Amino acid sequence: MKILHVMAGGQYGGAETMFVDCLTALNEAGVEQAVVTRPSELRDAVWQKLGLPVRHAAFPMVLGGPTRAAIDGALEDFKPDIAQFWMARAASYACAGPVPNIGWFGGYYDLKYYRNCQYHVGVTYDLARHIVANGGHPDTTAVIHTFADLEPAPPVERAEFDTPEGVPLLLALARLHASKALDILLQALVKIPGAYLWIAGDGPLRGVMASYAERLGVAPRVRFLGWRTDRAALLAAADLCVFPSRIEPFGTVMVEAWAAGVPLIAAAAAGPLAYVRPDVNGLLVAIDDAEGLARAVERCLGDRDLCARLVEGGRTTYRETFTKQVLVRDSLAFYGKVLNGG
Repeated sequence: MKILHVMAGGQYGGAETMFVDCLTALNEAGVEQAVVTRPSELRDAVWQKLGLPVRHAAFPMVLGGPTRAAIDGALEDFKPDIAQFWMARAASYACAGPVPNIGWFGGYYDLKYYRNCQYHVGVTYDLARHIVANGGHPDTTAVIHTFADLEPAPPVERAEFDTPEGVPLLLALARLHASKALDILLQALVKIPGAYLWIAGDGPLRGVMASYAERLGVAPRVRFLGWRTDRAALLAAADLCVFPSRIEPFGTVMVEAWAAGVPLIAAAAAGPLAYVRPDVNGLLVAIDDAEGLARAVERCLGDRDLCARLVEGGRTTYRETFTKQVLVRDSLAFYGKVLNGG
């Protein structure tokens, strides 16, 4: 089986991380793959390690002739059985051709960008519902969940980020973007005296968030770590994983917290609302509710039995739905269905 994967993607991000993890898992399962994507030092190192043929392309909104040529060249040289287009930007470059096209949805994208994709994949049940409600067919739409494959790692030393031992440590893994609601998390931190916060991620609002932390008076307890590739070590150092996104179709951060055995607190955006079972595998708070978020953090910090229950529930959810083995199984089953004509 030969799959051509096409993705625009930024330098960093959850979908980009998932893209790399999925292709790595499929490579381990013996699937032959090739890639068309934007250049990225991090991702290019992975493709080289895996031995995957890669073509770089810019994926502009207009004047996309060179990108189209790169995809056509990959189709001609690699001769895949299936082409999979990851997210709307890449899917807009799909064209009716010699192989079936799969369009991948990590968010509530407009199906107009997928007009040349005969098959669709959503990473949640609600995304599959969105696809079908907007013109996709139930028989050609699948749910393939993301996964976390975190190798256990020693915790990052708190001293590395000037954080005292023994204080409660909250961890947020997120792009610094308005949708991630880090402003709400900083407001909540005001109401949790003594707790420290590590924010692992980068993005356009880094300066804004740093200034906001100063204005709120919590800057001495906040550390902006930038983009990190050692999530397992960061999670091992944290007491709680906090996920306050106001817009979140899914959120691989949840799966990473469950896999790492760290109690999870999330805002009730679409993804967490669908998969977090309150008091079983995490706590849910209302979107944009700083006081509610602070209360949930304080509740966890003061109740070890609750934390242990959330950790065990999270691990169960992870094992049942979000492992690499489940993703490979479901991906291969869907690819087989596509090759058999749906």
